[in-house]
Amino acid sequence: MQTNSLSFRLLLSAGLVLTAFFALVALVLEQAFQQSTEQALREKLQIQIYSLLSVAEMDRALQLKMPDALREPRFSNPGSGLYAAIRLSDQSLVWRSPSAVGVELPVAEQLQQGEFAFVRDNSQRFVLHYAVLWENEAGFERAYVFTVAEDGQLLDKQVAGFRVTLTSWLSGIGVLLVLTQFLLLRWGLKPLRQIEADLGQIEAGAKSRLDGRYPAELKAVAGNLNALISSERAHLERYRNTLADLAHSLKTPLAILRGSVETTEVNRETIQHQISRMNEIVDYQLQKAAAKGRKKLTGKVDINAVLDKIIASLSKVYQEKRIDYRFSAAKIFRLYCEEGDIYEIAGNLLDNASKWCRSKVRVSLTEVDANEAGVEAVLLTVEDDGPGIAPEKIAEIMHRGVRADENTEGHGIGMAVVHELVELLGGRLVGGKSAALGGMKWQVYLP
Repeated sequence: MQTNSLSFRLLLSAGLVLTAFFALVALVLEQAFQQSTEQALREKLQIQIYSLLSVAEMDRALQLKMPDALREPRFSNPGSGLYAAIRLSDQSLVWRSPSAVGVELPVAEQLQQGEFAFVRDNSQRFVLHYAVLWENEAGFERAYVFTVAEDGQLLDKQVAGFRVTLTSWLSGIGVLLVLTQFLLLRWGLKPLRQIEADLGQIEAGAKSRLDGRYPAELKAVAGNLNALISSERAHLERYRNTLADLAHSLKTPLAILRGSVETTEVNRETIQHQISRMNEIVDYQLQKAAAKGRKKLTGKVDINAVLDKIIASLSKVYQEKRIDYRFSAAKIFRLYCEEGDIYEIAGNLLDNASKWCRSKVRVSLTEVDANEAGVEAVLLTVEDDGPGIAPEKIAEIMHRGVRADENTEGHGIGMAVVHELVELLGGRLVGGKSAALGGMKWQVYLP
């Protein structure tokens, strides 16, 4: 696993968080266990004190007597770890258990009668003191302090054992959680690895686009990447076609020029005609190469605003004809494309309509569904009241160099550029007769 990968970063973060969390949990649980163990030991020592109180007796001489055999046998065994002692209020020793021989138990601080004091001495023993006021049968009273102690080694071993067990369990759970996190990351990041693999196949030529089943969060990314790939391929294909067309188109004029130069008599008219033809070819290819095609990664173009500007410009150009331009749109339409493409398409259509109309040009924008256009699309319609174009010629004028009227000036490339631009945008160009005005009607479907 690479150290700069998302999986490594997430696993490292999860490992650090889990380590800190489990360390805190272990500390809290260990403290809670130690406190509960000490509390249990205190209650146990308290029971031992009550046991000593139950067997102690005071005679008339105010001497406290303890039996030789106590209920707890550990008091009778030296080194058993359980000790007991009784002192007067002045801290003088009255009695101590056989197990406490040679053991110096700590002296209690000033205690009120009936008060307990639980401490841990320097020898790591847990000591419980209890102050009591004893009264004999004659009614005489004397203050005593009962002390019971137990070695802390057993409790420390219990805490240490609990610490080892807790650490083992938490470590195992931590490893299991990290492993689970690793598996979840492998599963969760699988779509990213799939995209990487698909991009590798696209680079190797095995695939043409990202066609895998990706989660919702990555569908937009895959869509944008597909749009970028399609756009770049369309550009590359267009550049190749443009160069091929240019080379093929110039081949014949160059051959004619070469033949004219090699002859003894130079035909200036032929040379001039071929130069003009080459000019037309170059102009056509430049316009064709300028076609950007649809790119979803570009901004949206307001088609209504573009049409308003074109109509305003053409009204000035054809001012003498006093053309009645009428533009209608159901709403504001915006498309992902280059603004120049829309200017080129609408500009050519409107310029032709203005040139051939008698006095009326109608422009409209509507939205059509998939049943009508094949895809959901915006429909641009341009109509005029001119002579129109014969149906058999409509398909011809979409090819380079063909004009509806050979007597008019022009290169015959306008409608060819419009046709190619519409195709590059993924749309459709349809020509026919206008039922409303009687002239030409062009319909452009732009998805």
